[in-house]
Amino acid sequence: MKIAIYGKSLDANYFGFAAKMLEYLLEKKVEVFIYEPFQNFLAERIPVNNIGLFNSYQEVAQMDYLFSIGGDGTLLETMKFVRDSGVPILGINTGRLGFLTSVTTDQVEEAIDFIVEKNYELDKRSLLSVETSDNLFGEVNYALNEITLQKKDTSSMITIKAYLDGEYLNSYWADGLIISTPTGSTAYSLSCNGPIILPRSGNIIINPIAPHNLNVRPLVVPDDIELVFKVEGRTDNFLVALDSRSETIPLSSELKVKKSNHYVNIIRLPNYDFLNTLRTKLIWGMDKRN
Repeated sequence: MKIAIYGKSLDANYFGFAAKMLEYLLEKKVEVFIYEPFQNFLAERIPVNNIGLFNSYQEVAQMDYLFSIGGDGTLLETMKFVRDSGVPILGINTGRLGFLTSVTTDQVEEAIDFIVEKNYELDKRSLLSVETSDNLFGEVNYALNEITLQKKDTSSMITIKAYLDGEYLNSYWADGLIISTPTGSTAYSLSCNGPIILPRSGNIIINPIAPHNLNVRPLVVPDDIELVFKVEGRTDNFLVALDSRSETIPLSSELKVKKSNHYVNIIRLPNYDFLNTLRTKLIWGMDKRN
């Protein structure tokens, strides 16, 4: 069994966990490969003997699993390595909220045992892809959480014209627009008063950022349609972000957004419950009156 491990850095109180995890994986006769910059970080702090390295999608595509160590943002960054390979991802939470990274550091040895025994489920999460005339995002032109269009270098709002399957929807006069997957409904979209959608609901959220017209509300649409966006404004450029990756593009660009043809596989251990995660992470019902 081959397992790739992706991360960026760790707080000092997690060094012991990382060392113990690597030791346990090797005891289980697992071939371990660590993202090279992360390995360089760890090597100065804990033993990393008998460990391989990886730096590319081609290498990760040969793995059986990928462990993401960090918060949800770290897991989102693994998209550039996993892509359409289908390699299952285990999110180990050393961050804060952790909707995607559901495994705590205390559960890691148990999680490894479940994986070795193949006692887990795969949570298939949909992605959104974006097309531009100049293929701006190359081969990694998709997002797990959201695609965001935002103003750049000015306090002035932008106008975003939206079309659904070629039919005009609205001109959003706002700071930007969030096009979110169900996974992203608990991320940036939620902070802009967007609805929470269950992972397999088959929808896309269109949510304006600080709209000038207060009667413009988030809209939920089916995920089998193509969305087209055209942007107008007082500057020459605007920002497009795919999760944590962003690019500056000219106003003349037209963006086509639709559901991607492939999914991301998130490993869920036995007894995982998304609704329980919602209650816990969003502190629902945590009131002395209940």
